[in-house]
Amino acid sequence: MENQQNQSTRMPLINERAPEFEAKTTHGLKKLKDYEGRWLVLFSHPADFTPVCTTEFMGFAKHYEDFKKANTELLGLSIDSLFSHIAWIRSIKEKFGVDIQFPIIEDLSMNVAKSFGMIHPGASDTSAVRATFIIDPKGILRAMIYYPMSNGRSIPEVLRLVMALQESDKTGFATPEGWEQGQACIVPPPKTTQEAEARMKSDYKVTDWYFSKTK
Repeated sequence: MENQQNQSTRMPLINERAPEFEAKTTHGLKKLKDYEGRWLVLFSHPADFTPVCTTEFMGFAKHYEDFKKANTELLGLSIDSLFSHIAWIRSIKEKFGVDIQFPIIEDLSMNVAKSFGMIHPGASDTSAVRATFIIDPKGILRAMIYYPMSNGRSIPEVLRLVMALQESDKTGFATPEGWEQGQACIVPPPKTTQEAEARMKSDYKVTDWYFSKTK
């Protein structure tokens, strides 16, 4: 708890260890360490029983199996009670026929939200903005996406980004705009004039010395 409060004064940074947490969820107590060996998408929403958040949760639920196939777990969060979360989940299933299969953190203390920089005073002092954090199997924060309260995020983009990060880890190549699984990746540019000359004669698909792609 004290560690979480100390971290609340500093925004998390990409490629650093994600803030540790231990919190009550709709699936019981969860800690960051529980997700070691798997990717984790931790995402916050402003409040239960709100329309934009409802569409987002149904979007995550729709792609739940796709995330699972990518060795990725989902974990939601809002500054609401477990009872509110449970009632909202039941309402979504009853009214929309969508089953929310992933846990949601109860964060009434706002400790987790603050440690991850989910509270933006310009938006609200008591609600988390639409923040998404992608954490790798070693607990390293690899990507962050922030949306305003008025606009829902794209769940397929979150999944695409997870898969792009996994591809880069596996191959060492970067991925271009809009990259999808199976498409060509970008080869890191040469760092010397000799390497640049050799690149022009390589088997890569070379547009120019600094821009090459490969399958």
